[in-house]
Amino acid sequence: MDDRLALRIQLFRDGGQVRPEVADFVTAELEALAAEGKDVTEDTAGMLTSHLMMALTRLLDGEPIEEFRTDDQVAAELADHPEAVARAREVAARAAGRLGAALPESEVNFLGLHLAVLAQQSPAG
Repeated sequence: MDDRLALRIQLFRDGGQVRPEVADFVTAELEALAAEGKDVTEDTAGMLTSHLMMALTRLLDGEPIEEFRTDDQVAAELADHPEAVARAREVAARAAGRLGAALPESEVNFLGLHLAVLAQQSPAG
């Protein structure tokens, strides 16, 4: 993870926008992706980072996360990226287990899109 992405996480944490445990969870997930050879930087994973931190924080704060009208379109786009969908489901399962935050299917799909883009932007992807 590059310094700019680490700064993004720190700003969210220090500003009180996300819970510390969420920032720690997302940091660990990003580090795991980097360890697998993914290019995890502000440019490649900034939106993924913000989206996941905010979604998990909303869930832990008891705020509803609505289903999106684009769910079918997102699912169709993900048909060509089964590895990203599998990874998104794994991250969602870990979030539920470690944080007690169960991501709805629409959020899992959006996470899958972010992961598919990250894989395409990485040398191994």
